[in-house]
Amino acid sequence: MAKITVVGSLSIDLVVRAAKRPVAGETIIGEDLSLFPGGKGANQAVAAARLGATVKMVGCVGDDSYGEMIIKNLEKENVNTSLVKRFTKKTSGTAHITVAEGDNSIIVVKGTNDLVDESLIEEARAEIASSDIVMAQYEIPLPIIDYLAKVCEEEGTSFLLNPAPAADIQTETLKRITYLTPNENENKLIFPNKTSDEAIADFPGNLLVTLGEKGVRFQTDTIQTVPAFKVAVTDTTGAGDTFNGAFAVAIAEGKDIETAVLFGNAAAALSVQKLGAQSGMPDREAVKEMLTQ
Repeated sequence: MAKITVVGSLSIDLVVRAAKRPVAGETIIGEDLSLFPGGKGANQAVAAARLGATVKMVGCVGDDSYGEMIIKNLEKENVNTSLVKRFTKKTSGTAHITVAEGDNSIIVVKGTNDLVDESLIEEARAEIASSDIVMAQYEIPLPIIDYLAKVCEEEGTSFLLNPAPAADIQTETLKRITYLTPNENENKLIFPNKTSDEAIADFPGNLLVTLGEKGVRFQTDTIQTVPAFKVAVTDTTGAGDTFNGAFAVAIAEGKDIETAVLFGNAAAALSVQKLGAQSGMPDREAVKEMLTQ
């Protein structure tokens, strides 16, 4: 069984559905409001756990009702929360999502996600050392990503970084990343002086660029694209997180990159058919069925 440690954000997603987005100064009537457990870290942890991995979450929440919801949900999803730190008189992270006109826009309030620090990484060092792979994202402080990459290198553990939302990556950190999984826009921001294929060629087997409905592009012997599955899309929120969680599970189980990407694409295709980041994340049997169609 794959053993995965996820270091990252824990939030509640507040999703408003509306016929259109309001312009500045305008008030409109929304269709409905839904609350979902989210945060890219939690999403990727849940995705991996549903696919059969043993997952431990490292992160921070407040002592508010949202923090309680986040922890209860992770435990329900069989994600170990012993390294989730609770802060008194602090507010848990939230994401405010508007779904309108066939797409979504998101405002993230980081809250306690900004409190992930080096001491928490050190508390998790033993787990990091015994994991098949460690996953992280950019909704926690960037210096902690650099520190985590260093710890993973010291412990000989593979490190997957999903650089979302995009930010610069230090050269030393880039050298320590086993798998980097930006989307097209994030890839352009990280490598502004290179075409996508030039960047991929510079990091063969390490850089995987997700292309949404077009699939995932990377290099092994040659640059290739593993296409996405064609499905009816309800909500793309969490699709990238589902892909990353599934890809990490397959890699941790010893699959090659192409097989792992195909597995990730199948999981992501299933996830976009339901509303909410985590609600549509599939289990192992659903992905197996998708792969045999």
